[in-house]
Amino acid sequence: MHVQSLHIRNFRRLKRVRVDLETGTTIFVGANNSGKTSVSHALQCFLSGKETFSLYDFNADCWPIFNNLAKQISIEEPTFPRISLDIWFAVDADSLHRVKNLIPTLDWEQAPVGIRLEYGPKNDASLLSNYRTAQANATLRTRGTSYKSWPQHMTAYLEKRLRTEYEVRYYILDHTKLDDGGEYPEDYRPASFVSTAEGQRVLTSLLRVDFMDAQRHLSDTSSHGRAEDLSKKLSSFYRRNLDKYQVNPEALNTLAASEASLNEHFAAVFDSTLNDIRTLGYPGFSNPEIVVKTSLKPETLVHENAGVHYIVPGLPGNSDGQPPTLPDRYNGLGFKNLIYMAVEILDFHNAWQEIEDDCPPVHLVMIEEPEAHLHAQLQQVFTRKIREILRDPPGCNTQLVLTTHSAHVIYESSFRPIRYFQRRDGGAGVPDTDVKNLSLFHDGEAESSRDFLLQYFKLTHCDLFFADAAVFIEGNVERLLLPLMIEKEAPELKSCHLTLLEVGGAFAHKFQNLIQFLGLTTLIVTDLDSVLPKAEPSTDEADDDDPEVSTRVSHSSGTPCLAGTPDAVTDNPILISWVPCRTSVADLLAAADEEKLAKSLPYVRVAYQTSASTEWQGQSESTTGRTLEESFALQNLQWTQEDKQSALGLRVVKRREAAPDISEMQERIFRRVRSFDKTRFALNLMTADMGAWVTPTYIAVGLRWLSSQLRAEVIEVTPSLRAEGTDI
Repeated sequence: MHVQSLHIRNFRRLKRVRVDLETGTTIFVGANNSGKTSVSHALQCFLSGKETFSLYDFNADCWPIFNNLAKQISIEEPTFPRISLDIWFAVDADSLHRVKNLIPTLDWEQAPVGIRLEYGPKNDASLLSNYRTAQANATLRTRGTSYKSWPQHMTAYLEKRLRTEYEVRYYILDHTKLDDGGEYPEDYRPASFVSTAEGQRVLTSLLRVDFMDAQRHLSDTSSHGRAEDLSKKLSSFYRRNLDKYQVNPEALNTLAASEASLNEHFAAVFDSTLNDIRTLGYPGFSNPEIVVKTSLKPETLVHENAGVHYIVPGLPGNSDGQPPTLPDRYNGLGFKNLIYMAVEILDFHNAWQEIEDDCPPVHLVMIEEPEAHLHAQLQQVFTRKIREILRDPPGCNTQLVLTTHSAHVIYESSFRPIRYFQRRDGGAGVPDTDVKNLSLFHDGEAESSRDFLLQYFKLTHCDLFFADAAVFIEGNVERLLLPLMIEKEAPELKSCHLTLLEVGGAFAHKFQNLIQFLGLTTLIVTDLDSVLPKAEPSTDEADDDDPEVSTRVSHSSGTPCLAGTPDAVTDNPILISWVPCRTSVADLLAAADEEKLAKSLPYVRVAYQTSASTEWQGQSESTTGRTLEESFALQNLQWTQEDKQSALGLRVVKRREAAPDISEMQERIFRRVRSFDKTRFALNLMTADMGAWVTPTYIAVGLRWLSSQLRAEVIEVTPSLRAEGTDI
């Protein structure tokens, strides 16, 4: 049995989302402020047992609904917004007896069972009546004055009265009423539990949820809760989960004997736990082992002062034969944090299994940003190693949910456990989120492309899943120069999280389906790569009886040529098969800006070389480069031919030579670029005066488009719930 999915409505930016969970580990990824943490907070609000909701937990789309309903004079049966959480369980045959209270009908055939937790008005009509009464009383108090007293509108009223007007209720969901999209019709009304207490009892008999927050200050002794040091954490773990040591009265006479006895005890009871921790990969050959030993009086140590010490490798033992050790504060924070998290998860795990009466079969552990204070190598193995130390009892299952901004955390995963949180505009400037289940992409993508993408992510630690936008580039030159061009053309992009994918024209199209699935804003900066087509005999439809052998045009092995060459075609797979799906260079140069957007994907645009003005020795002519280096040279022709710019490698005019015309210069640059050191060109340009050169037009236009797209996606919702003069 396990949690199959969570459906959340009207909670913060989660207007209406479905989050599918894996039976083992699920990884939430997405850009900042995309709603990943809100899933955890929604669970906390509903399952904490306390009224922790506030008006600001409602999706911003709900706020005008509150106020508009309150303004309607003749409304008889108002329905105010609700926040809801649907939890769906997949049930196996051995767990049928556990879900008998959630079976909706006698016709149920072992389909998923669901329970809804809804935060809604105790009574909609009473809420409206109470608000109007409060407003009428305010009017009486301020009659004859210009002062406007609380509450001026319904949202102001709910800021103060939400917890008295709203409550959590529990409902039984019927799987058969869902439509093909997994949603209920508007008129569906689920059956409610007899009481809130009964609903809580049923849910807690099936599910336990624990939360590990992201912020951990292990060395801050003045903080509280999870901000305790590692020694205290192990001490509390000992008190809650391990067999206790009974102090031997005779040991009190000799402190050393008592310490030795206690140390042996701690070594024994912590042996299995520390062995589990060792499987995490730390300590290693060059890292100290950890032991738990006494440091103060035996009578207080048992309850308060068990501490972590680190054995110093390579040093001779003390006079008592014991190796020298250091207190826990003398080791690195990353090492301590890894052990801390492992112990805390084991603590959650033990507390779940020790629930009296009947342990719930599902344990959901929400871990927020485990990469905090973890080294990259530890991040890579964290998820796998944590699962290895968890041993579920028969018939029970632990599900881990990780939110992360680290490519290292997802290093060892396939696409299956990844859930991508996509920011989007819900309409009227209201922030919204859509959750993409990448297991669907995994199942629908060709195996060869899927394997390529996974290998690419592992080799490059790509942060595609955490970026505001992706920029595909040809190679090292673009990677080095694009930050400078952003500084010149669209400096506002520096405040955005852009991921640069250096894949070249030959491979970028392999990302096409993934980008489309994620809905991620993407700029493709690529080259025109003009070549002369090569005619080859066609064998596809050859007819032995037909004396005329048809021919097909092959340009994959064509000869590079100037972009303006008649009948030239492109050798770039992106331009041929992705966007704009054209082969002829003339057609590519004639394409309008809107034709450089991917079909049905207005958030994907290609930028390749276009015709631009070249100024040279008082002449002006329209030219087109076939690569970045050519375009840069042609649009900065006068500057690149100066003696002091010779380090760029683009100078093609000989000393004391009569200046060639623009056509000749273009021909020379074409030949030079095919054989010169491109990386040297980029490195020298990086140190040149940025104000002396211009960005190639096609890149400048592409960057400005990307900036406009991201500005449109930045949703600034700052509604004022407090009118001026409101008494709150």
